[in-house]
Amino acid sequence: MTTPVRPAAVIVLAAGAGTRMKSSVPKILHTLGGTSMIGHALNTARAVEPEHLVAVVRHQRDRVAAHIAQHDDAAKLADQDEIPGTGRAVECGLEALAGHTLTGTVVVTYGDVPLLTPALLTDLIFEHEGKGNAVTVLSAEVSDPAGYGRILRQGDEVIGIVEHKDADESQRAIREINSGIYAFDAEVLARALAQVSVENAQGEKYLTDVLSIARGEGGRVSAVVTEDRWQVEGANDRVQLQALGAELNRRTVEAAMRAGTTVIDPATTWIEPTVALEQDTTVLPGTQLHGATHIAEGAVIGPDTTLTDVTVGPGAQVTRTHGSGAVIEAGGKVGPFTYLRPGTVLGEDGKIGAFYETKNVQVGARSKLSHLGYAGDAEIGEDSNIGCGNITANYDGENKHRTVIGSHVRTSSSTVFVAPVELGDGAYTGAGAIVRKDVQPGALAISVAQQRNLEGWVGRRRPGSSSARAAEQAGQQDGHTGNTEGAGE
Repeated sequence: MTTPVRPAAVIVLAAGAGTRMKSSVPKILHTLGGTSMIGHALNTARAVEPEHLVAVVRHQRDRVAAHIAQHDDAAKLADQDEIPGTGRAVECGLEALAGHTLTGTVVVTYGDVPLLTPALLTDLIFEHEGKGNAVTVLSAEVSDPAGYGRILRQGDEVIGIVEHKDADESQRAIREINSGIYAFDAEVLARALAQVSVENAQGEKYLTDVLSIARGEGGRVSAVVTEDRWQVEGANDRVQLQALGAELNRRTVEAAMRAGTTVIDPATTWIEPTVALEQDTTVLPGTQLHGATHIAEGAVIGPDTTLTDVTVGPGAQVTRTHGSGAVIEAGGKVGPFTYLRPGTVLGEDGKIGAFYETKNVQVGARSKLSHLGYAGDAEIGEDSNIGCGNITANYDGENKHRTVIGSHVRTSSSTVFVAPVELGDGAYTGAGAIVRKDVQPGALAISVAQQRNLEGWVGRRRPGSSSARAAEQAGQQDGHTGNTEGAGE
């Protein structure tokens, strides 16, 4: 099989209002697998390397146009006018290319058909050009064709398309349906569209009329049939969108498993197509992987973990963690119940443990932030141990400041670093220390106030309470009342 010639153009129809979606967001901007429906359609169209890529827009035009420009800044925009119908939409797409001579193949697809693959679109183009067709239809065999237009055949050729409401009993028994996706000879398409009228019950310019005009000119019309109906399914409401999203995820998870990832429970695992998983990775139940996340060989992710744009190194473990924009290097351990915010970098064999939040912090190799703390706008060296309940107080109410902690540092429980502050290599802090000024290498930072015990305070201030009764009983056992008058309060 030879490689088909690049199509002259792919026209993506994206002008519809999508009222059944019941949303202020244009239908084609709703997402599945982390990408909008129109984004999926543009990706597929761009993959067949057309000379021109055109999106036809109308409903919420400026919002849709801005999204398209952000997703594919080389795509051209065409505005559909007040004349309704897919035929007119394609005609508007061609008018946007009026300054170019189009010869060869023009492909028409839709902005709400997100699972169409470049491979199937390439098959359509190859069939179209290989047979010298005027028009080639992408069709599908389905078990329940109700509501779809049926393909009428005569041998290998398509002689017409009949809508469900117009079909007779024998035609309704046909299971081959029209997807609405076509490959046209560019000259035939332009010439035929000029002859299509709006004199019909709907007052629309139908693209399907091009087929009969092409056949009337002696052109050949045939179809490429797919048994994979999902590739030609559109989403008109949120129920259909969810079904397409679930199917996309099923395919993505299955592809990951076939490529060497162990997914313990595919039913509760969501992986976007943009995620990279190396061989011998393991994904535990309840895990969601989004965006540009990359999981290296031997890493274990989950359970109950959500990562967005996170890089996980070889052999790392990430448990019950929510993270975005972070890097976990080889052998790192994160979680459980950990929140990694953007800018977090955990060095090799380092640890960020339970109930920890980090943001814009670099943690050196083998250093540990084990539990119950916050580290933000900070740098921590190698082989340091940050004690339980430590906090970098990085915000003074107006500005953020940075904390720098050296290597081989040991900090005790409930230390607060009032940034900007720096601890040298080998420094220590005492329990409850509030570090407001720099600590020299090897020094111990302490914040100590003399402890006072006010004897009998509970009995005097909380008389009749369970604590007071317990203290009185304990005092009687010890030979005193527990209500001794203490020093002044």
